[in-house]
Amino acid sequence: MFLRHKIRRKDGKEHRTWSVVENRRVQSGRVVQRQVLYLGEINDSQRAAWSRAVEVFDEGGRSKQIALFAEDRPAPVLDCDVVSIRLSAMRLRRPRQWGACWLAMVLWDQLRLDDFWRPALPPSREGTDWLNVLKTLVAYRLISPGSEWRLHRHWFEHSAMGDLLGEDTGLAQPNNLYRCLDLLVAHKPALFTFLRERWKNLFQADFEVLLYDLTSTYFECDPPESGKRKFGYSRDKRADCVQVVIALIVTPDGLPLAYEVMDGNTSDKTTLRAFLTKIETQYGSAKRTWVMDRGIPTEEVLAEMRGSPTPIHYLVGTPRGRLTKLEQALAAKLWEDVRESVRVKLIEQDEETYVLARGESRRDKEQGMRRRRLRKLIKRLRELQRQDLTRDELLLKLDAAKKEAGKAYGLLVIHTPTKDQPVTPQTFHFALDRKKLRLARRREGCYLLRSNIRSDDPGHLWRLYLQLVEIEQAFKELKNDPCLSG
Repeated sequence: MFLRHKIRRKDGKEHRTWSVVENRRVQSGRVVQRQVLYLGEINDSQRAAWSRAVEVFDEGGRSKQIALFAEDRPAPVLDCDVVSIRLSAMRLRRPRQWGACWLAMVLWDQLRLDDFWRPALPPSREGTDWLNVLKTLVAYRLISPGSEWRLHRHWFEHSAMGDLLGEDTGLAQPNNLYRCLDLLVAHKPALFTFLRERWKNLFQADFEVLLYDLTSTYFECDPPESGKRKFGYSRDKRADCVQVVIALIVTPDGLPLAYEVMDGNTSDKTTLRAFLTKIETQYGSAKRTWVMDRGIPTEEVLAEMRGSPTPIHYLVGTPRGRLTKLEQALAAKLWEDVRESVRVKLIEQDEETYVLARGESRRDKEQGMRRRRLRKLIKRLRELQRQDLTRDELLLKLDAAKKEAGKAYGLLVIHTPTKDQPVTPQTFHFALDRKKLRLARRREGCYLLRSNIRSDDPGHLWRLYLQLVEIEQAFKELKNDPCLSG
């Protein structure tokens, strides 16, 4: 360690400030200086005292190496001076996470991201190294994801990123972090192309199967006058908050190929055609299989995919209502076990392949939900029969009960009084629709998939679709992580 001064001129006066600094060797082999203590403006006698405190010199004025050994054991004979220390009086100060930061930089080098970002992010005129800011942001998202404010106030000081990059805490100032994120947007398409080539070269990966899904994230704020934050269908059950919709395309290995942040009122069904064009424009035409949830494609888009000159395959979930048309054909097929307590069967019809899957655990869950809602609904209807209500009041309460019961409401046949009739047990009564109940029991635990892939193996298509479920679970875990809202 040694003393270093900086000169700053203000109002015609010269101000000389001093700091205690130390030399550090960083990952690239360079030696950089790190500020240990800021002293401010000091006089000559104070500077001399600090110099004696931070340096050890021999008679010739050269630095001298010393060795530290515990006080309770004899020190060996060495070529340097020996200093005894009390282990009980030692304290650990400013511990930092090193291994994870070092590994993050190794992965960065393996992907050769410097080759892409160094020309794209030159240092600023003020001397800010945007490449090091980006490395810090990437390592932070990989190791301990959270807000940029948390990175500035806590994480950077408790990590070794400053030591590895040869930077001080000025690198992680909030303005630098947010401005760096703004600089990345213009390079998004080129970055995805670069990462795709690196992924392909490193792992000989192909991109024949793409998983496409959407989610939403909400903001607890007043609706802005402009921008993407708008009211829409909330997957977080927060219809009272504005939101944005996030669309993501990934490979089965988890490599993101494209993403978009869209207006909060964007309908899922309006997004697929644009993404088909986006992927084909950026990565070229190829034989690809798109795996999607049932609410994303429309019949028109699926017909376009089937009629495309370059084959575009799809595998998509399908509403259970379509089982009505396929039930007779599916009943003639045998079940095939693909996993413990999971069975599937397959039929081909109208240029498409349908896969019916049934899971025992899923059936038990849906059965329990149906029973709880049905019991609660019947209890509520019996309460309404005992109340003194007008017809309009009854209809309002039935509407609320219908909303709470969901699909269980359709399992009952409910008779309400006409406009001129009073509400009595004779005019307001209900009964269980046993035909619908048997149909619901038969379909519990089942879900239907459709595809234009010709296959004799229903298990293969089911396993392909199961990867989409894993992506959806990753969405939920990331959004529920409390550190992300810090």
